[in-house]
Amino acid sequence: MSHRSPVAIVVMGVQGIGKTTTGRMLATRLGVPFIDGDSLHPARNVALMAAGTPLDDADREPWLRLVGDTIAAHAATGGAVVACSALKRAYRDTLRAHAPSLYIVEPWGPIELIASRIAARSHEYMPPTLLQSQYDTLEPLEPDERGIQVSVEQSPDDVVEQILADYLADTGEAA
Repeated sequence: MSHRSPVAIVVMGVQGIGKTTTGRMLATRLGVPFIDGDSLHPARNVALMAAGTPLDDADREPWLRLVGDTIAAHAATGGAVVACSALKRAYRDTLRAHAPSLYIVEPWGPIELIASRIAARSHEYMPPTLLQSQYDTLEPLEPDERGIQVSVEQSPDDVVEQILADYLADTGEAA
């Protein structure tokens, strides 16, 4: 699939919501790289999370700038899809400062479903105990933000199809 404008998509949300799965599938369908924002965290943030300490805004700020810079850097080569928690509107605004045309994907599901998914997997440094703090921090996508909220109570293929239909309609590009 080719695009006239660079792809700048962030798949946001709490741990276990499907950011990586959704992001990889979207990137493949759109023919652009997938970047896991977790790989951009400084060592200090990783250590805090591994110890079960939620990150605060000061911890996240340099990381969000780096994620934004990464999105902007990929614009010259067609763009990218990035998985990044971006739980608060202010965090998404920081990302948009680097990529004004940013399209936000918010996979959504009830905490009980996500907790059951997390229980069935292992993550390098995100303990399941941080899930509640992430839901407490989460500010859902607002109507004036460019993007889509999509239920993860359907298959990953259906999630991606719904996102692509909305994204392509939003950009005015054909599938």
